[in-house]
Amino acid sequence: MAVMTADRVLRLRAGRILGYCEYGDPSGRPLMVFHGLPGSRLSGVLFDEPARERGIRVLAVDRPGFGLSDFQHRRRIVDWPVDVAELADALDLERFAVVGVSGGGPYAAVCAWALPERVSAAGIVSGVGPFEQPDAADGMGQANRVLFRIARSAPFLVGPPIWFTSLVVRRTSEKTMARMVKSVPAADRAVFENKDMLRLFRRDLREAFRVGTVGAAHETRLVVKPWGFPVGGIRVPVHLWQGLDDENVPPSMGRYQARVIPDCQAEFIPGAGHLWVFEHPSDVLDALFRPKAS
Repeated sequence: MAVMTADRVLRLRAGRILGYCEYGDPSGRPLMVFHGLPGSRLSGVLFDEPARERGIRVLAVDRPGFGLSDFQHRRRIVDWPVDVAELADALDLERFAVVGVSGGGPYAAVCAWALPERVSAAGIVSGVGPFEQPDAADGMGQANRVLFRIARSAPFLVGPPIWFTSLVVRRTSEKTMARMVKSVPAADRAVFENKDMLRLFRRDLREAFRVGTVGAAHETRLVVKPWGFPVGGIRVPVHLWQGLDDENVPPSMGRYQARVIPDCQAEFIPGAGHLWVFEHPSDVLDALFRPKAS
């Protein structure tokens, strides 16, 4: 899992810096990977080896306020496709696939909606769904339920718990982190039995807070509000994966998206938790780049 890859940045026309990393085959078919909440471009390393084997070029992008990317004041979810299209232009990418993991799910969905002429396929893995659905939080773990309730009812109070999370992440040793993850649900705990995965998880979280917590706090407020686009208006093929034992993003969110997205192939996985993709990146790549039937 120790992959050496250069960090890259693009200065956008608006003047902000957008950070990203490349993995996989540099001359392969392009895929943009959108990290979780919190998260960073470093999580894209999950796709590195299977992408090289399949001739896929992976571009893992930091959203504003995470990792190397500058914070964007008053950002909305629907603003993200503008940054993505500008990055694609800078890299001479006419068409590309996208995948969003966890909190990155809405960002894959909005790109599929806003850029149908450029997005060939979209993947949503354990992806957050719209919170205005009555059963959105059914089955969600207590910590997330409380945080998102605060974000909806008192958004100005979101900052302190996220700051505390960042403090724990920065100061926690690898050994302490290993003890902490013993409290996560069994399906996800099994993933962290692999020390490389635990190390990646810790490194990714630390990078997410490189420039502070303002990005994560802003995104937490964004995701609980109306997203600003109709999920049911997506017109490109979407592949969705949802663990049935996921307590971070409950199956109710996946079921709603699978129901309303017109061309959605959904897989609901018994016994899988929120971190299913850590052990199954190849499944995601194979679905997004499967040859079309003649």
